[in-house]
Amino acid sequence: MTQSEMEHIIHDSSVELPEELLVLLDRVREYLPQADTSNIVRAYRVAEFGHRGQTRRSGEPYITHPLAVAGILAELEMDVATISAGLMHDVVEDSTDENGGTLITLDNIREAFGEEIALLVDGVTKLTSYLDVERELEETSDQEKRKRKREIVHTAANLRKIFIAMSRDLRVMIIKLADRLHNMRTLDALPRERQIKISSETLQILAPMAHRLGIWQIKWQLEDLAFKYLEPEKYAELAARVQRTRKEREEDINEAICILKERLEKEKIRAEVHGRAKHLYSIYQKMLKEEIDLDQIYDLLAIRVIVDTVPDCYHALGVVHDLWLPIPGRFDDYIAKPKPNMYQSLHTKVIGPRQQPLEVQIRTWEMHRTADFGIAAHWQYKEGTTPQDRFEQRMRMLRQQLFEWQADGKDSAEFLRSVVESLFNDQVFAFTPKGDVIDLVAGSTPVDFAYRVHTDVGNTCVGAKVNGRIVPLNYRLKNGDIVEIITRPNARPSRDWLNFVKTPHARSKIKQYFRRQAHAENVVRGKELLEREAERLGAEPKVVLHAEALEEVAKQLNLPNAEEVYAAVGDGRYSAQAVLNRLLPRMPLQPSLFATGKVMESEARLSVDGIDNVMIRRAKCCTPLPGDDIIGYTSRGRGITLHRRSCINVQNYLLKEPERLVAVRWEEKQGACYAVSLHIEAADRTGLLSDISTVFGESRTNITAIRTMSRADGTAHINITVEVRSVSHLHSLMDRVRRISDVLDIRRTGSLGEAA
Repeated sequence: MTQSEMEHIIHDSSVELPEELLVLLDRVREYLPQADTSNIVRAYRVAEFGHRGQTRRSGEPYITHPLAVAGILAELEMDVATISAGLMHDVVEDSTDENGGTLITLDNIREAFGEEIALLVDGVTKLTSYLDVERELEETSDQEKRKRKREIVHTAANLRKIFIAMSRDLRVMIIKLADRLHNMRTLDALPRERQIKISSETLQILAPMAHRLGIWQIKWQLEDLAFKYLEPEKYAELAARVQRTRKEREEDINEAICILKERLEKEKIRAEVHGRAKHLYSIYQKMLKEEIDLDQIYDLLAIRVIVDTVPDCYHALGVVHDLWLPIPGRFDDYIAKPKPNMYQSLHTKVIGPRQQPLEVQIRTWEMHRTADFGIAAHWQYKEGTTPQDRFEQRMRMLRQQLFEWQADGKDSAEFLRSVVESLFNDQVFAFTPKGDVIDLVAGSTPVDFAYRVHTDVGNTCVGAKVNGRIVPLNYRLKNGDIVEIITRPNARPSRDWLNFVKTPHARSKIKQYFRRQAHAENVVRGKELLEREAERLGAEPKVVLHAEALEEVAKQLNLPNAEEVYAAVGDGRYSAQAVLNRLLPRMPLQPSLFATGKVMESEARLSVDGIDNVMIRRAKCCTPLPGDDIIGYTSRGRGITLHRRSCINVQNYLLKEPERLVAVRWEEKQGACYAVSLHIEAADRTGLLSDISTVFGESRTNITAIRTMSRADGTAHINITVEVRSVSHLHSLMDRVRRISDVLDIRRTGSLGEAA
């Protein structure tokens, strides 16, 4: 679209402004009386033109959706730019010309409305093509699995884009939340499969994000609506039960409100006192967590007291405690110590007038506004306001984390996991000796703290003092802890830290350190292996392993460069012999004779290069199977031991005594079975072991040994030995186990419990 055409659209006064838009404009003028709202009208005209003729699944004109999103943003008292972007959030994605191209582009919006609004619109515009995510798909012949994988990756990629845009301007996420809230309100028009998918994403990612940003008004609606579609029967049952008992509970709460109002007036405390209903999803979660019935929940309704000043809050608290007996241990001062999402209030639980537990919340009007609107209540772009220091510090930390995860080059799904793990857990605030606040997820350790301060501090950490006392590195930090990290210049991280660090940031930095170290070591090891193999074949290493030839091999193996060829040999992805075969295709290798070795009981027959009448056994360290890439090691008096070529012991043999390694191949025997050990990690639950055993039982796979262990973090670790026919049989079993609910990982090991 040309810019003159765009100008015509935004100034087209013939477009009738709907009642919803007029109400929205009045609402904006109430809380922003000095604001110029003309951009909102212009944005509506663009949206109306871009969506003209389009309908939603419900049959309504599509324009009703952006109007509703803008209305939600106005309820949150957002600025003109945010509301304008909300009206146009789907225009770039959905407006098409007669040839199927984009009718209104981001450049059109940038020229007409400026960079600020264009960036907001771009932030919430979905990726338009699956081509953007194809590179993250694994190769698979299963088309249905590939389709599901594509949907997952595409969703993750879209959310990744939103999170990155959000790190630059948090209004992007506020628009996304408003967009999702209206979509959830109208979700009944979609098929059941889509309802479940969207509701799951809402409950797992977007509702927690609303909570983290403190936008309670959106959070509770997203949770209740997602609960309604994910658990329709439980939702309906709980809603009916709550409704049946609501009248009685309201009578109780109204009695308490009258008593408290009268007493506050006597104390000359100006206050608004009203009841607060607990929302359905919150009730459901409490019933599950505490394993109680609805009749045992006494805070379905609570009292909220809103006063003018902070001193009035504490004065009102004294009145409440004078009226009714406080329940020990049930008082929280979130005014002195606000929650991470900026929430402030006094919470107390007392024995009410009818001898039932009663919760009372006390806050100022400003705190009440923050509790409902969260980040939107403190929006820095709103006229006449400035952000709080603590709020700005948290946003800087969030931006830093998002940019670090982006720079780490993670795929969209892994990126999204890092965001979810870090943002949606409870948090703990610890301090440096200088008094700087370090914001961490609950359960974090001094090692997490060290890496948050600086990567070099983490990498050289050798100990920690908490509140002046030496503590172990796996110590769980508490709110208010003063942490001093002890470093040593030549120190290095320990792999054991990965067993207890809590934050994705620390885990990523530790893994990154060992990846870099391992890569360098693998390059050196691979070069040594290739040189030794070249000499064994009678070739001059310097001649054979020249840069040009290695670059050509790198292309053949789909590796980026010659250095990666060395690394691939060093870490066992390719054998030195396989690489030399590509470098010396015409050089005759050592002559080979194929003979049959003696067969161990129930093992398959093998052909062994140049060896006759020998005993053959499978190595316990890597338990090779028919179908594995294998090699034989000749031991004195014990015949030949078979190893997988990727086995770490083979790499040691190649360095120290390569002359003992011989080429072997399987000569499979019908019906032969081989013992192999597996390690399974899963979320611990009742019936888990039964489900796993069923998989092996249905495939007539014999289990010869099993060992289980439950850990404090809620995971179960199972080491199991089974008898399989081949590596393809094994992979089939592993795939079936991976599909069991709550199974997190399954991998092949050596002898029971030893990694191979």
